[in-house]
Amino acid sequence: MRIAVIGDYSARNVTHQATNAELATTGERYEWVPTDAIGTPEDSLHEFDAMWISPGSPYRSMDGALAAIRYARERGVPLVGT
Repeated sequence: MRIAVIGDYSARNVTHQATNAELATTGERYEWVPTDAIGTPEDSLHEFDAMWISPGSPYRSMDGALAAIRYARERGVPLVGT
């Protein structure tokens, strides 16, 4: 399984550090996807099996974050929003 963490990662953000620590315990592969890099979700998110909308993010692109959520909901991709 491959998980997309939707958000704009910052090593100084303690919630982002906690997200990485928690996901590391799952043994699954994950990747942070910056909100301003989402563009067309069909192109940028199709390779992921699940998505986690990251906590503690002032998103650089709210449109990108919302596009990811819509993409997951319309395609039945498992989604966690925190």
